[in-house]
Amino acid sequence: MNKLLPVVAKNEFNGSRISLWLFILFTGLMTSRSIVHFLFPEYAFHEVANFSVISGQPDPMVLFYRLFSLWGLAQLIFCLVCWLVICRYKALIPLMYLLWLVEWAVRAVFHTISVIHNVPSAVYTNELAPGVSFAPLVVGLLVILFFHSLISGAGDRL
Repeated sequence: MNKLLPVVAKNEFNGSRISLWLFILFTGLMTSRSIVHFLFPEYAFHEVANFSVISGQPDPMVLFYRLFSLWGLAQLIFCLVCWLVICRYKALIPLMYLLWLVEWAVRAVFHTISVIHNVPSAVYTNELAPGVSFAPLVVGLLVILFFHSLISGAGDRL
C-alpha cells in the first residue's frame, strides 16, 4: 500500500524503468488528445470520435461541442497533474497508473453496456472512436504497466 500511497511523495521512482518511460509517453499522448478535444471540439467530435451531425432547432451540436470541450479540459487538467507527478513526485506514478486504468476500464465497460442495451450507435456515429476500439488494448497495457510500476527496478532509483 505504501507504493501506491506513500506517506511522503518523493521524487524517486522505484518501479521498473520501462513503466516510467511508458508513463511519460502515455501522458504525452493523452495530453495531445486532451488539447485537441479542448481546443478543437468540432474536429475532435466528428473527425476523431466519428460522431454524426445531429440537426434540430435550436442546433443541438453547440451543446455537444461545449460538453466535448469541457471533457477535454477535464482530461487536460488530469494530464497536468500527471506531468507534475513526473517532474516532482515520481513516487505517485503507480497511483496515476491506477487512475488511468480506472478511467480506461470504465470507458470499455460503458461501451459494452451500451452495446448490450442496443444503443443504436450507427445512428450517432460513422464508426467506432479510437478511444472505444483501443480501450481493451489500453486497459491490458495499463494493467501490465501498473504492476511494473510497483515492482522495484534493478536497484536503481529514477
